[in-house]
Amino acid sequence: MLVEDIMSKKLVTADIDETVREACDKYRDHKIGCLVVTDKDQIAGLITERDIIERTICMDRNPSTTKIKEIMSTDIKTVDSFDRIEGALEIMKKNKIKKIPVVSNGHLVGIITITDIAYTRPSIKKFLELREGNIPENKFL
Repeated sequence: MLVEDIMSKKLVTADIDETVREACDKYRDHKIGCLVVTDKDQIAGLITERDIIERTICMDRNPSTTKIKEIMSTDIKTVDSFDRIEGALEIMKKNKIKKIPVVSNGHLVGIITITDIAYTRPSIKKFLELREGNIPENKFL
């Protein structure tokens, strides 16, 4: 199965010069887990809830004046839409990440998450449910 078969195409992005407050509004309005940060239509980084907490709130920075580019993660891994999902999963495991922007011909076309993969791979879904406490441990075996 290919990445394009399961990736989310409804991608919410943020410009590198937006504030953390604007990013938070997008999180709230779109009910998402991360934002792909762009600079002139190129991927510049990724901002997650953890970035906001650790690099803004815990550091007593003002979300209304702090720019996304000041707190975003910049060592971003990407996958091609025609890559196999096993390849995306390997990148996630190797880099300990849960979300990867998807590109095609150099353009951002979506995002794939560990949850997307889990719902296509029953064994991974069971592991995640067990880890989150959603099923009794003996049902995993």
